[in-house]
Amino acid sequence: MYSLRLGRRSIVIFDKIFIPSVGGGRLYSSVMTPLSSLKSRIEKGELLADEHQKRAAEALENLYNQVQRYKPTPNTSDSKFLDFFSTDKSEADAKNTPNGLYIYGSVGGGKTTLMDMFFDCCTTVKKKKRVHFNSFMNNVHSRIHEVKESMQFDRAFNTKKPMSFDPTRPVADMIVAESWLICFDEFQVTDIADAMILKRLFTHLFDEGVIMVATSNRQPDDLYKNGLQRSNFLPFIDLLKKKCDVIRLDSGIDYRRLSQKGDGHYYVKTSTDANAQVDTVFKILCSQENDIIRPRTITHFGRNLTFAKTCGQVLDSTFNELCDRPLAGSDYLQIAQFFHTVLIRDVPQLHMLLKSQTRRFITLIDTLYDNRVRVVISADVPLDNLFNLQHSPNPEVMDENRVLMDDLKIEHGSSDAKTSVFTGEEEIFAFDRTISRLFEMQTQDYWSQWEKHR
Repeated sequence: MYSLRLGRRSIVIFDKIFIPSVGGGRLYSSVMTPLSSLKSRIEKGELLADEHQKRAAEALENLYNQVQRYKPTPNTSDSKFLDFFSTDKSEADAKNTPNGLYIYGSVGGGKTTLMDMFFDCCTTVKKKKRVHFNSFMNNVHSRIHEVKESMQFDRAFNTKKPMSFDPTRPVADMIVAESWLICFDEFQVTDIADAMILKRLFTHLFDEGVIMVATSNRQPDDLYKNGLQRSNFLPFIDLLKKKCDVIRLDSGIDYRRLSQKGDGHYYVKTSTDANAQVDTVFKILCSQENDIIRPRTITHFGRNLTFAKTCGQVLDSTFNELCDRPLAGSDYLQIAQFFHTVLIRDVPQLHMLLKSQTRRFITLIDTLYDNRVRVVISADVPLDNLFNLQHSPNPEVMDENRVLMDDLKIEHGSSDAKTSVFTGEEEIFAFDRTISRLFEMQTQDYWSQWEKHR
């Protein structure tokens, strides 16, 4: 049995409750280099010595040194006009742009921590961004939508035949104006809408001198594996490997799970009613908010997201409220921005019969983790058993898949019917990361770091 400390008060946590806290490496800040930062954290006992991490840090050190000397050529309107008459400029700029890094490996190996060290060390870079890849793509689609709406407005007053138009070009210009060094956490491609625009978008970004650093659980050749119309996506993989050096970081150790040793983790099996325990946690959190308990509505993209029970920046919700209605990554990002603590009640054991809900739960935890939001979860089963891989029916017999196959005019039994959008392969692959993150989100250190830096 373990106790949960919230300020000066403590309670006992029983069965079915995961008490996460916030962290993930982003709280560390340094003016040192990636290698010296890694060495410093090892000496302080914050990290364990790991040769795999050291090799990745050496690659980041090399890129860090190149970034200090790199100055991308601004592509002004005048230079764009001249570029129309010459193809030499972009080729010359591309040769002067350092290759980025694509770091992949199994979950919990330290990829994000190392990338964040690199990002924090690049203090001289004023135009830099660190972002979860899913959030980045949500923003890209939103900007593409705005560009297309603007073009439709212009065409309404132009009777000439419209020319073909690539909306990723102006979107790339917007991104470059904000950042030329971009660090992506959890680079993954599961959506056909993302897959179809990545080649065009990143061709523009790389041509403009953008340097990319990314972490991923998949090697480049496995991105969008078994995805619909994957042949149209393959040119992006070639571009990615041309513009980024690929580093494998795979020590075989999940440091997020290892970090629980010696910590007061808050998952204990018992027959006690879990909802009563979550009620107690919510009551203590509310006492710190100086607010009243009430419903709350967040307006997002012209629609309302209503939550039945909130108190200040604490959201008390259920799995059904968060994952059994059509919410997307952008919605979860709004939640992360409005609430510093989210309680999720009644999480069932997840499996492929709940594929849509499972996908949303993965996205939810990724977003909350990346934004250092604290999470309390009550669940039906132990954390290690939260996903039931054995309960995976034939994807073609699932009602949800049948409707989608009919909409896409995909024949049952065809090769397209066996793609990942129907089999849930991406969800199965990604759930290891979700479990790993939830293990870290249980640690007292994770919770304490949030309180220290709030």
